[in-house]
Amino acid sequence: MSPAIAAKEGGRQRRTGSHHHCLDVRSEAPPALALCGDRLPDGEAEALLLPAPEPEPVERGARGCRAELGSILLLLVLYVLQGIPLGLAGSVPLILQSKSASYTDQAFFSFVFWPFSLKLLWAPLVDAVYLRGFGRRKSWLVPTQYVLGLFMIYMSSQVDVLLSDQGGRGPNVVALTVTFFIFEFLAATQDIAVDGWALTMLSRENVGYASTCNSVGQTAGYFLGNVLFLALESASFCNKYLRFQPQPQGIVTLSDFLFFWGAVFLITTTLVALLKKENKELTSTKEETKGIADTYKLLFSIIKMPAVLSFCLLILTAKVGFSAADAVTGLKLVEEGVPKEHLALLAVPMVPLQIILPLIISKYTAGPQPLNTFYKAMPFRLLLGLEFAFLVWWTPKVKHEEGFPVYYYIVVLLSYALHQITLYSMYVAIMAFNAKVSDPLIGGTYMTLLNTVSNLGGNWPSTVALWLVDPLTVKECAGALEHTCGTTAAAELCTKAGGSCVTTLDGYYVESVICVILGFGWWILLGPKLKKLQDEGQSSWKCKRTN
Repeated sequence: MSPAIAAKEGGRQRRTGSHHHCLDVRSEAPPALALCGDRLPDGEAEALLLPAPEPEPVERGARGCRAELGSILLLLVLYVLQGIPLGLAGSVPLILQSKSASYTDQAFFSFVFWPFSLKLLWAPLVDAVYLRGFGRRKSWLVPTQYVLGLFMIYMSSQVDVLLSDQGGRGPNVVALTVTFFIFEFLAATQDIAVDGWALTMLSRENVGYASTCNSVGQTAGYFLGNVLFLALESASFCNKYLRFQPQPQGIVTLSDFLFFWGAVFLITTTLVALLKKENKELTSTKEETKGIADTYKLLFSIIKMPAVLSFCLLILTAKVGFSAADAVTGLKLVEEGVPKEHLALLAVPMVPLQIILPLIISKYTAGPQPLNTFYKAMPFRLLLGLEFAFLVWWTPKVKHEEGFPVYYYIVVLLSYALHQITLYSMYVAIMAFNAKVSDPLIGGTYMTLLNTVSNLGGNWPSTVALWLVDPLTVKECAGALEHTCGTTAAAELCTKAGGSCVTTLDGYYVESVICVILGFGWWILLGPKLKKLQDEGQSSWKCKRTN
């Protein structure tokens, strides 16, 4: 529903985007002994399909998780740090909306969320280029986190200026977008390095804890960077719940938050660089880098297959019908007066639901036709788009001087819970299908590619949906009828003439109806084609082998 509370499918808000880029294989090994596996975004690890390693010493095989508790805690901390810039990026659209930024500006800022969906483009480089003496994963992790920390500290002195009114033009959205795009790019690069390191940092019997660290750590980091920050940044929230004497601003500012976490990044990275050594024995056994060119050729050969190409085209368009509801609704609620920190806090009671839902839904997607669940859930999610539009329309009608009544927040919470059920039904179904059809001999590369396409299928409609709100909105100049409000310049002339621009038709409602119509059109015309892909034989999804 919003950058703060919606589990966006296009690249983390609770990052449901795919990882994993363990594209390694001994270059001299036969194809039948390929690659390390991908990990499902809900944290389940796919089996690692690797050449049989040398037998481990008996005492190593007997190690329990307590023996590697330090490594597990380190992974948890690294994933928490990764979630901080993700959460901060998710909070900025709500801050911009409270400062009356245009939806065109919101659309431009939405490009910030693309790097996690596109990291497959540079993941092979991170896997292949490193300093052997320093460590394969530390070669990227340490400099990336140092740059993140230093950049956070620098931006702590600049961000207030970027968010301030720039000579009546509002916040500097271009500079904010560049800043947080760099944050997300660095976080995505750190994710590649940490995911790869997790496979060798932990022993074989404990490697499953890596996915738990990923899920718990990123969620905790996102919560700190988004929900906690928005609550502590809000003067009204702090004055109501945390202070005895009201103050004009919150306990922390974005500048304070960036400086604090920048310092945490620098301290943590220094400790990792000095104290944590990579396991060179495991690295040489488990990880040998496949050539970068070979990896890109492999990706291209996968996407050229007719079945894969059909799936990619279908999944890239499947989420158009949800774009207005997912990308714009939360911003509209803020525009209508709902405090952004209250919207963010609605994510808290959803956490148990988000943990339980994949477990329940996986029972229905574990069979041979997981996309049936995707198809069945789609019309309900589309109809919820109309319900969200009604919710936005209803919001100003229940607002009173002291805010919103409790029953309003209950309705919002129930609406969001229903949305999560349909979202996870479709998401788990797609992940199950990707795991089912991925060629096991190149599982990591294959799964990453399919997940990347799925993520992009959510990113681009959201950006377009945000961009179209302003052009579809109709305004008139009340009090100076000879003027119009079609452009920013025209709106300024209207104001100078003593009039005011009044919205007669909100583009969000137009877009919501259009999206639902397009969504049902896709469901009727293309949905059966997506389901039919389940009938393709395994040979349609397997790459041709070359020895």
